Amino acid sequence: MNSQQIASRVNDLWDRSVLPALENYIRIPNQSPLFDPQWKGNGHMDRAVVLARNWVEQQQVNGLRAEVHEIDGRTPLLFIEIDGDPASTVLMYGHLDKQPPFEGWDSGLGPWTPVRRDGKLYGRGGADDGYAVFAAVSAVRALQQQKVAHARIVVIIECCEESGSTDLPVYIELLSKRIGTPRLIVCLDSGCGNYDQLWMTTSLRGAIIGNLTAQVLTEGVHSGDASGIVPSSFRILRILLDRLEDSSTGKLIPKWLHAKIPAHRKAEARETARILRKTVYDQFPFVEGMRPISRDTTELLLNRWWRPTLSITGQAGMPDLVQGGNVMRPFTSLKLSIRLPPSLDARNLDRKLKKLLESDSPYGARVQFDAEKGAGAGGWEAPKTAKWLADSVDRASKTFFGKPAVTWGEGGSIPFMGMLGERYPKAQFLITGVLGPHSNAHGPNEFLHIQTAKNVTACVAQVVADEADSR
Repeated sequence: MNSQQIASRVNDLWDRSVLPALENYIRIPNQSPLFDPQWKGNGHMDRAVVLARNWVEQQQVNGLRAEVHEIDGRTPLLFIEIDGDPASTVLMYGHLDKQPPFEGWDSGLGPWTPVRRDGKLYGRGGADDGYAVFAAVSAVRALQQQKVAHARIVVIIECCEESGSTDLPVYIELLSKRIGTPRLIVCLDSGCGNYDQLWMTTSLRGAIIGNLTAQVLTEGVHSGDASGIVPSSFRILRILLDRLEDSSTGKLIPKWLHAKIPAHRKAEARETARILRKTVYDQFPFVEGMRPISRDTTELLLNRWWRPTLSITGQAGMPDLVQGGNVMRPFTSLKLSIRLPPSLDARNLDRKLKKLLESDSPYGARVQFDAEKGAGAGGWEAPKTAKWLADSVDRASKTFFGKPAVTWGEGGSIPFMGMLGERYPKAQFLITGVLGPHSNAHGPNEFLHIQTAKNVTACVAQVVADEADSR
């Protein structure tokens, strides 16, 4: 394989074809079903799938077949097969559904407005995870242009990842015979610690997301009349959250939410902390005077990769500051986002949380915790990496980035990985991505670092070629 030609052809295809297609994709507000219950009627998801399929079929990749499958009531799935050596299968994965627009975008930027600026493509979904299908097919196309042998390729692009991949298991079962048994699984939905080298994800945290409500009255009453007699619903929630989290440290209290961190993962955190140094925390937009939980960057990484955490990501029952009058509100609801250790068995944890939060309610308040359907999933830890894959990933990083590859954990979730790990226990995994410092997936000013995306595409081509050579 001529690496220089691979890089040149990948860069050319990105500039000439991929970036314009991604800009059109960013314009489509195809929010995941959890955030747009009327997704089917709105038609945005179908538009995104048609755009991706049309682009794929225009690339003239030998032996490529692209199909859209849609089971009634479920989001569509783009299924791509590319002929190759039938002795092995490489499965590639990405998704097309998006998070909500969010507020706070800088002037001139917006979630559905693609903007190229300073080597970045801004807009919702470009980096998470619209680029994946374009990168996967571009990598195979570059190999074929050099007549480099590769395995049979299967590409799965779902439209429900941001809602917990609830539709995906049905499609995997439906297409299981056509998928086969992958030897290598490539996922392009993860992150990177910097934009200087290839980052290989070795663990992902799980998540439980749910709504906690405390109701104290049937209707709002004058706060001067009721305060001191009726406990506020917000204070009820404070008491309940104290059962879950130590508010002074952020440590989650129930032992059943924790898992032992393996020694080699601690060593991995120390090495990543050595490479990233202050980037571990200074990538975040802290307000002036704010500091991270700790200055120990290794401990911060372990918090992010392996320890359970709680975030409050939404609320109901509270008017805004202008409309908030002297009224004691009847209820308060909070959306809880609980991140779980990669190796923790997440089955029945929602039931344990429900019992923890609903039992013995303060003052007899009406308390309810409801885990969101499909929003909870266990985490994932990579199996031991085969020597051929470790060597290939490092060689690819040195060739196309100029620096060695790095392995690390990720704080977020990719529900599909846990499913695949159970279904294909002998498979090797390359989980990587372009979500690096300040890229801000799910938040305002999300961007795709263009050169990193090009380099990752070339690295995938290298690994796919090496997979064929390793057999």
